[in-house]
Amino acid sequence: VLTMVSLKLQKRLAASVLKCGERKVWLDPNEINEIHNANSRQHVRKLIKDGYVIRKPNAIHSRARVNKRLEAKSKGRHTGFGKRRGTREARFPTKVIWMRRQRVLRRLLRKYRAGGKIDKHLYHELYLKCKGNVFKNKRVLMEHIFKAKAEQIREKALQAQADARKERAKQRKDKREAKDAETKA
Repeated sequence: VLTMVSLKLQKRLAASVLKCGERKVWLDPNEINEIHNANSRQHVRKLIKDGYVIRKPNAIHSRARVNKRLEAKSKGRHTGFGKRRGTREARFPTKVIWMRRQRVLRRLLRKYRAGGKIDKHLYHELYLKCKGNVFKNKRVLMEHIFKAKAEQIREKALQAQADARKERAKQRKDKREAKDAETKA
């Protein structure tokens, strides 16, 4: 009849040698007598080398279910009212939305100014309008810029026409004055 012998010491020594906890130490049940005789770390090392004492592998903690759920969440599942704990502001602060929008709009303005699409005066005007919450997104700002540029071009054309008209009138007036001077003389 096999009597149970205490292998507490051997387990403790093995855990120390293997640098793990005692729950990770496996002692071969068929070699109990051999293991029982081991009373030093050196002896335990020999048992480990012979394969009578083994360090158990770590238990696997699978993330498969987590990954599956995260994938579903990325598609928008599991995000209804019943799943929400924080307020709307806590979940996605309006300040963050505002900062992102400002950065997008200001980046666009800088790019256009650097590329010569808008002059510094229009840049400054639009910069302040962005800050004043006039443009809700990039598309609206771009449309406004196109309109403003078209307006500028139209005004320039009208100014050029007016200047040309003035110049013609001046020439006519000079011509008439010269004619009058000739007739008097």
